Amino acid sequence: MIKDLTLKLETDAARDRSLNYAISVAEVFGAHVTAMASSDPITFAQYPIPAMPETVIANIRAEKEREARAAIARFEEAAKGRGISYDHEIVTHRLPQSAEAFAVKARRADLSIVQQMENTDEDNEIVIETVLFDSGRPVLIVPYIQKEGLKLDHVVCCWDGSATAARAVNDALPFLTRAKNVDILIISNEKTEDPRHQASGEGIVKHLARHGIATQLKVQQAPDSSVASAILSYAADQGSDLIVMGGYGHSRLREFILGGATRSILASMTVPVLMSH
Repeated sequence: MIKDLTLKLETDAARDRSLNYAISVAEVFGAHVTAMASSDPITFAQYPIPAMPETVIANIRAEKEREARAAIARFEEAAKGRGISYDHEIVTHRLPQSAEAFAVKARRADLSIVQQMENTDEDNEIVIETVLFDSGRPVLIVPYIQKEGLKLDHVVCCWDGSATAARAVNDALPFLTRAKNVDILIISNEKTEDPRHQASGEGIVKHLARHGIATQLKVQQAPDSSVASAILSYAADQGSDLIVMGGYGHSRLREFILGGATRSILASMTVPVLMSH
């Protein structure tokens, strides 16, 4: 069941696609939404704050706080208009602490929702990586071109027999039980053909059938270097509404590193993607 959502608000109203999508998810599941807006004055966390007059820094902080409060106001108006249970807060930490604060909040929710990064000066990629590795919960990434709310006419679950794929399918069960059509997609190559991965797909099809979810098993051939492209091409050809997949990578000394396929999906996605790690 999905009863608690954590949403990262976008401060640029013209580019905000995740707000309405998150509210549509809350409507479907009857969930509460906790929205978090960041007023971080410096977006490049790896660099120290440059030596600027205190008045300039104060003005930057004030502007960022105004943007965050405006985002909260937009969210509150939308949530009230749709009858959604909600609360909100403003995070004033710099990166990466602000991303970590979002991940900690997400531990007490069923699902996080973050918008895909559109520009290189955004902090969304850091937030996605942090919540994926550090929350213990799934994250739903919304494309910056998304226009519609949640649709579940066709869902694609990426399967390679791995623990992360299994976790993602399990986390997606509330969505899969409501979906009209569910495909189990295997991108076949030298990795999935290794019998140790048990990536035939038959077992997960039977498992989902016991949950009352009818699925179709689909196999596509592609080299390991083209897995992301094969997934996105399949989803586009089928007119899919949601991709479910494990988020691959590792964390070492608080440095989050996404695998190549995961990063390619995040860069090129055109439909929402639910990831688990």
